[in-house]
Amino acid sequence: MAASIKLDKNDFFERVYKVVRMIPYGRVCTYGAIAKAIGAPQSARTVGYAMNASHNLLDVPAHRVVNRNGMLTGKHHFPGKDTMQRLLIEEGIMVEDDCVLDFDRLLWRPKPLN
Repeated sequence: MAASIKLDKNDFFERVYKVVRMIPYGRVCTYGAIAKAIGAPQSARTVGYAMNASHNLLDVPAHRVVNRNGMLTGKHHFPGKDTMQRLLIEEGIMVEDDCVLDFDRLLWRPKPLN
């Protein structure tokens, strides 16, 4: 019988936030890249849950996290209608039809956490 591993949500979320805090100003990262960096490559959706829970944490730039195609899929979890897009535009990231323009150039790829 295989031993089950219990996921500590708080530890997982904190590892996600550690990576998100490293995303450079004017760049974006994906849920999947963050999941891979924390050693949980199949957990992109859980990274999304962490992002949703981070909106009261002022030091977590959740607006810089987009889906694998550069879409602002988390925009509905921000206060206000276009808050996520506005924050990205303020950093010089252009958005059209809820998608980051020049996504490949602006994509930041984190290194694995130790």
